[in-house]
Amino acid sequence: MPKTRIVPDVNVYVSGLLWTGVPHQLLQVAETGALTLVTTPAIVEELREVLDRPKFVKRIAALRTSAGELVESLLTTVEVMQNPRIRAVVRQDPDDDKILACAVATRSRWIISGDGHLLTLGRYKRIRIVTPREFWDVWTKR
Repeated sequence: MPKTRIVPDVNVYVSGLLWTGVPHQLLQVAETGALTLVTTPAIVEELREVLDRPKFVKRIAALRTSAGELVESLLTTVEVMQNPRIRAVVRQDPDDDKILACAVATRSRWIISGDGHLLTLGRYKRIRIVTPREFWDVWTKR
């Protein structure tokens, strides 16, 4: 059976890197090779910017690491492909289009997100857009 390819949104990476819970479990499973996480340089750059926000400083310090170290450790687990483009889809937040473009270009079947704009779509082409919990519940029952 081929590995499941997923495109986590930045909010999923942040949750998975900084806290325990389903996003963290997804990252752990990806480290074993059972899931393939796919991203782009633009998504990684957004993750760097988000982790550098003041609201995460205390949490990152409590983990005895840095935003840079978190991103570098993640990059050992994910596949990074070049920044693809698609026609504008998410008019309320055009930044979300990079998540859709990554999923289309990599033939991923899932986008995992906590973003309301993406979750409202529910599906884009043949790609399901779900919360981490929704994905976990489906994936662990296969």
